[in-house]
Amino acid sequence: QVRLVESGGGLVQSGGSLRLSCEASTLTFRSYAMGWFRQAPGKEREFVAAVSWSGDNVNYADSVKGRFAISRVNRRNTAYLQMNSLKPEDTGVYYCSVNLDGVAVPSLDRYRYWGQGTQVTVSS
Repeated sequence: QVRLVESGGGLVQSGGSLRLSCEASTLTFRSYAMGWFRQAPGKEREFVAAVSWSGDNVNYADSVKGRFAISRVNRRNTAYLQMNSLKPEDTGVYYCSVNLDGVAVPSLDRYRYWGQGTQVTVSS
């Protein structure tokens, strides 16, 4: 069992920035890929970004490329999502999850264990 805790969400104006954190309670954090997903009201959960177990490979949804950056610090059991140039369409609940394969893939069904999420609201 892996427990994930997201933090860092909030209300920000369009064009602003936020940094999300995801802390994992597992001794094998460095073996897992980490992914960020988001869910807007009335919509399905969608892939945002992922980072491989080593941090060497990353993957982004087209909608966030050039604006968001995912990273991880294995000694802290923590993954981050730096979000810049935020838009109202980025609004939603952001979740982190782990891919036990260690690969930064965008497929939601490859991920296991989810945190409670953190709300991001971008006003226009």
